[in-house]
Amino acid sequence: MIRLHFTAADLRRITLAPAADALSEAALSVRLGLSLDRAREGRGRGTGRLHRPRPAARQWHHSLRGDPSARAGVLAELVADDGFVPDFLLQPSVHDFAGALDAVASTPSERLALDLGIPEVSGWNGGLARPGRWAHELAQGSPTAARVLLDDTRRYFETSVEPLWPRIRRDVLADRALRSEMLLRGGVDGLLTTLGTTWRWQAPTLHLPSEAAYDVPLCGRGLLLVPSWFATGPLLMYRPEAATVLVYPLYDAGDGASGGADDRPEALAALLGRTRARVLALLRSPATTTALAERASVSLAAASQHAGVLRGAGLVDTVRTGTAVLHSLTPLGHSLLAGTPL
Repeated sequence: MIRLHFTAADLRRITLAPAADALSEAALSVRLGLSLDRAREGRGRGTGRLHRPRPAARQWHHSLRGDPSARAGVLAELVADDGFVPDFLLQPSVHDFAGALDAVASTPSERLALDLGIPEVSGWNGGLARPGRWAHELAQGSPTAARVLLDDTRRYFETSVEPLWPRIRRDVLADRALRSEMLLRGGVDGLLTTLGTTWRWQAPTLHLPSEAAYDVPLCGRGLLLVPSWFATGPLLMYRPEAATVLVYPLYDAGDGASGGADDRPEALAALLGRTRARVLALLRSPATTTALAERASVSLAAASQHAGVLRGAGLVDTVRTGTAVLHSLTPLGHSLLAGTPL
């Protein structure tokens, strides 16, 4: 269990990333692809019991051709270990891919060595378990090693991630809107309570499921929340001079619950009733009772009643966030809307 400890100053300094981090998405997609391949071949533990990839990410992985290690080049050496990504591959302040690569290119060799854990530095963010010759050359400031990293990362992004980038940006913006709504309607408690379905907010500590156990005091510098399409669990980046970065899996609003599923509520009207079927469809994006009433153009009492009936049928989950509640679809609700079996 990872425990993030907030002070009053930290709670005032929680911010949301304005857009997806292109470079970290590329790195995390490589890590996910390698993990899924290990699981398929019966090597290792895959993504682990606690952290499961979103269905759309699995579909993306199945659509790729060739060996993911060969496709990613040296980038695969930096993300092969579960739970570790070098800090220089996280650029939360630079959201376009070209700018992020420029930031990597300008990273001093001393910082590269620190981020890679070569040599291991106690109290930092970790390091490579088995750094190879190329990683050592990169840590020593080799221009050739750095050029190989930039070329391989650019080629991988263009062939494997960029075709999906419009969807990634759209989904990240939708997640940001959801988190903003929770902050507006439920305050900081509402935001942190609903950040992850298996995460637990017990003020002043946020508990994140992890096979490791450690405590992270935020020291009054706050927390920057970065949603990720490819992340399967939390990823922390400690910055002594700035807010700690928490990369988290963005909310999965139901892959496959779009497109042809738009007509599904009409088909469900005979089963659920027209209004209740519409309420179910509107909960593809989680909503408080107030927001649900606004979306469905019904009273608060009616929205609460419809959500309660759907919850009783196992189609909706409801989580209390202080004085408000957040309704979201269960896997059964997603499946019913999509018209597909669980």
